[in-house]
Amino acid sequence: MRRAIAFLTPLGGAAVPDRHTLSWFPLTGAAIGAVIGGVWWATSQVWPAVVAAALTVVADLAITGLLHFDGLVDSADGLLPHLPRQRRLEVMAEPTVGAFGVAAAMAVILLRLTALASMVPSVLLIAGVWCGSRSVMAVGARALPYARPGGGLATAMLGGDWRPVAGYGVAGALALACLGDGLRGAVAVAAGIVAGTGVVLLGWRRLGGFTGDVLGAAGVIGETVSLVVAAATW
Repeated sequence: MRRAIAFLTPLGGAAVPDRHTLSWFPLTGAAIGAVIGGVWWATSQVWPAVVAAALTVVADLAITGLLHFDGLVDSADGLLPHLPRQRRLEVMAEPTVGAFGVAAAMAVILLRLTALASMVPSVLLIAGVWCGSRSVMAVGARALPYARPGGGLATAMLGGDWRPVAGYGVAGALALACLGDGLRGAVAVAAGIVAGTGVVLLGWRRLGGFTGDVLGAAGVIGETVSLVVAAATW
């Protein structure tokens, strides 16, 4: 789990990931979500809902070290325009940010902020949503080939069957969300998993596999969709 924490956050020290690291992604995601949910609950006791929501979004960015958010921006610039496959990978590796990345970043921040501001804080719901997003990352990394020639940091984690981590990751995410917000929470997590999987499959179609950026984007999009669904008045 320490290797998973080190890979998914700035914490955990210099722990190099290995083929077992992905198995700990769902549990690590649930722990990260519980911390973020705790920030949401605690700040809501002191500030108005919109301020508490903003502080929660900032806390998520800080705890994850902007890793997944950076993946969202890079993936938007590489996957959304009409480009040849190799050019997509080059664009995603560039340090600059294009219009697609800026638009995606603004949309996600706005949706997460307003969704959180419209709900009653629930630590278990956030734990379930973040568990589901990391489960999608783990399954995508095990089920698909790595897209970049020569490999990268994520290649150290490759190997193993994706089905066990999918089984307990999804089950754990649904259980936590259901405890936190009943049927609506479970539906929200399910919607987020579908959305995150869609991002991974888009990366597979346009890049021939996954990259770390694609996995990060899948996690952020999945979480955002889950929050929007959970905020619905139904």
